[in-house]
Amino acid sequence: MPIDNRKTTRFASRLRCWCESEDITLYARVANLSEGGMFLQTSTPLDAGRRARVRLGGGVVHEVTAEATVMWNRSRRQDKGPAGMGLRFEGLDSGAQDLLRRIISNEQRGPPFGLS
Repeated sequence: MPIDNRKTTRFASRLRCWCESEDITLYARVANLSEGGMFLQTSTPLDAGRRARVRLGGGVVHEVTAEATVMWNRSRRQDKGPAGMGLRFEGLDSGAQDLLRRIISNEQRGPPFGLS
């Protein structure tokens, strides 16, 4: 059984996220999100250890930009779940941390009435 080293609780997400690293930019679905990081579902995950800048949020007012490190990745060829990568946020300041908490809170409430 694998050891889970996460220090924060993950929540399912409907967000999409920009992820930029050196010579590649991805726009992908955030499958789950926590105050410590996220799982970004993509068929072209970055290599473990690679640094990236991510932008996510529910509109311009609540957008968070953060530095992150790819902790692990999973290709489409593996049958353990969807392809993607686990990212750990690095050095979020208190303002970005507060915005991230608001985004997570909004995700927990679900979509506005009539949307899914």
